[in-house]
Amino acid sequence: MAHRADPSSSSPAPQAGASLIRRLPLGAVNRIAAGEVVERPASAVKELVENAIDADAARIDVEIDHGGKTRLVVTDDGCGMSAEDLALAVERHATSKLTPGDSGDYDLMNIATMGFRGEALPSIGAVARLSLTSRVKSDPAADAWELRVEGGDVSEPRPAGFGGAGARVEVRDLFYATPARLKFLKSDQAEATAIGDVLRRLAMAREDIAFTLTSGGRRSLNLAVETKGEAGRLRRLAAIMGKDFSENALAIDAARDGVRVTGFAGLPTYNRGLPDKQYLFVNGRPVRDKLIVGAVRGAYADFLARGRHPAVALFLEIPPALVDINVHPAKTEVRFRDAGSVRGLLIGALRHALAEAGHRASTTTSAYALGKASPGGAGPFQGGYRPQTANPYARDIYAPEGHAPEGGLAERQSGFDNVGAPSARAEPMQNDAAAVA
Repeated sequence: MAHRADPSSSSPAPQAGASLIRRLPLGAVNRIAAGEVVERPASAVKELVENAIDADAARIDVEIDHGGKTRLVVTDDGCGMSAEDLALAVERHATSKLTPGDSGDYDLMNIATMGFRGEALPSIGAVARLSLTSRVKSDPAADAWELRVEGGDVSEPRPAGFGGAGARVEVRDLFYATPARLKFLKSDQAEATAIGDVLRRLAMAREDIAFTLTSGGRRSLNLAVETKGEAGRLRRLAAIMGKDFSENALAIDAARDGVRVTGFAGLPTYNRGLPDKQYLFVNGRPVRDKLIVGAVRGAYADFLARGRHPAVALFLEIPPALVDINVHPAKTEVRFRDAGSVRGLLIGALRHALAEAGHRASTTTSAYALGKASPGGAGPFQGGYRPQTANPYARDIYAPEGHAPEGGLAERQSGFDNVGAPSARAEPMQNDAAAVA
């Protein structure tokens, strides 16, 4: 039976001429904005690590407890902040990364830093207990200062004991001020995994910075500084994507009209059942861009079977004026001014590298098979033979275990039939593993 609503319990009708639009208090505004910037602990870590990168840090350490829900700390040895800068850093839309031009306007189409909106710290401070401690690197005699923000309430900076120069940002009880958001977080392990993924992606583009991640007191990531350049980047990628990728990777380097793409792409014989090893960067920023993903798929279309995916780490360098990164609050999406030209460059660079390396693909996989089939060999590199790697820099990372005998591959192939037949080396899909079991 339907019930009629009690008129006395309904909201009073607005009086004639009364305004229906209200100004929200600053605290509510900050909490609403925080929902766009900080979706989960990994979002907070991403924003804080990007700040550390922009501060010219050479080392960035991340510590988390309970997947970052109860505590996360980001410490860097960057330029640091004074007491005055600390107070400004937690104000919304206050940033050191944009400067006005001659006309007094701020050019948002020539952004060369990871961050620029000035929203990260105030957004985190609006929904968590935030503590910032910093000392300016440029002045050895400078004092360290600490500032606290709790649910949007900001304290005055005060002297603090901070050993070195740089900054330390500690976030406790994330989303305590918005309890409803806590219900949407995943398990501690899932949140910790997401943080590790964010940190690894940022580390791929900055091999000249050391990164560590400590979760629950256990060191889960430790990336040393590498020499900036192609060889150092491949060593960093090997530490993150694995030895197999680095040994089956082709160097990519092509340019057109001021746009350059570098990085490494896996041989077609090194493919996967999921696109989980495709890392794409624009001006050092990890992005998820359909155009780039489509270009990778198109370049490998003639080399891979349906349902198989390549492994790539591609770094696009493009003049800031030709790409808009101010598309999404999390800065994970971009918009190119000439998308067709970028797509053509990517496909052309990948196809050229794949065509040039076609003969090496079968050699690598045949060598793996030979190593596994060799008498007494438990693995692909037993018996004093190691296959020629597709990338010359991989030989600098992993020292050879022995020397090939006189005659090399031809001598070892003499006892096998039809060694020229095509072969494939692929990671098993999850369903494949279940079927085998």
